[in-house]
Amino acid sequence: MNFKANQIADILNGKVDGDGQISIDSLSKIEDGKKGSISFLGNPKYNRFLYTTKSSIIIVKDDYVLEKPVYNTLIRVKDPNESFSKLLNLFADDSSDRIGVNDFCSIDSSVSIGKKVFIGSFSVCEKNSKLGDNVKIYPQVFVGENVLIGENTIIHSGVKIYKNSVIGKNCIIHSGTVIGSDGFGFNIDQDGKQKKVIHNGNVLIEDNVEIGSNTSIDKATLGSTKICSGVKIDNLVQIAHNVIIGPNTVIAAQVGIAGSTSIGSNCMIGGQVGISGHLKIGDRVMIQAKSGVLRNFESDTSIMGYPAIKYRDYNKSYVHFKNLPKIVKNLDNFIKNNNG
Repeated sequence: MNFKANQIADILNGKVDGDGQISIDSLSKIEDGKKGSISFLGNPKYNRFLYTTKSSIIIVKDDYVLEKPVYNTLIRVKDPNESFSKLLNLFADDSSDRIGVNDFCSIDSSVSIGKKVFIGSFSVCEKNSKLGDNVKIYPQVFVGENVLIGENTIIHSGVKIYKNSVIGKNCIIHSGTVIGSDGFGFNIDQDGKQKKVIHNGNVLIEDNVEIGSNTSIDKATLGSTKICSGVKIDNLVQIAHNVIIGPNTVIAAQVGIAGSTSIGSNCMIGGQVGISGHLKIGDRVMIQAKSGVLRNFESDTSIMGYPAIKYRDYNKSYVHFKNLPKIVKNLDNFIKNNNG
């Protein structure tokens, strides 16, 4: 692809500062920029590279003030990060035009297939499943009985979707993820042995959800494990039976959420967080990485630690904790001096 600065400015609703006719054919990081590429400056930590990069065009904030002259062409925009994301989509290796069912698939005759659907080689769709318009299913995907997949959803290679799962529109599910596996539920019988609890529910994923690779979402015991619209889940996340994740919540890698916990909307959950079962987490809660959540938290709370407490309280406590050896030593000296 080849674009001129003026064309890119039109796409991004930006303003050209420099040569509007200069062209680019690739994207690059600002610190590694080369002639013929376009970069962006979205973090002040990288300001110095603006004056050394060889990128032909750099996207900057509309009010950015230069410390010294530059010889590159600038495109000034409201939000450089968002604007560069648009360019990433523009330059993406787009396979959205792929249509048709590969000869090496196993598709039950009862499967409903919408318009412009793609199903890659060695994928399986079992009876009564339904694929909406423009669904893309890549090789080696398993779609179980009675599964519903909404239009424009992308299922990457190696995803396994158990029966009765429902996936909304415009979703992306990355490789290795399992949707609808049994929950981790056992009862101890009279002989002291673990007896499996049968899970008869399903997983319901609403529209515009993205799920990273190798994530597991267990089906409900009864009812649905629910991932609400706009949720973004990273790689290697475990979501147990009957969990509810509210709209637009973001979950980083290696998070584990135990059964029947409800998490509100617009929450941010850092990596390696563990959340106990049967809890209620409010809206807009921010959970710092590696925290262990063992109780309910109200909306608009920031928490950290194990067990998690309010973020400010944790920081105050940590000041004392890191000074504990010194405090103990001073206390020992005080006791010795006063007993001597």
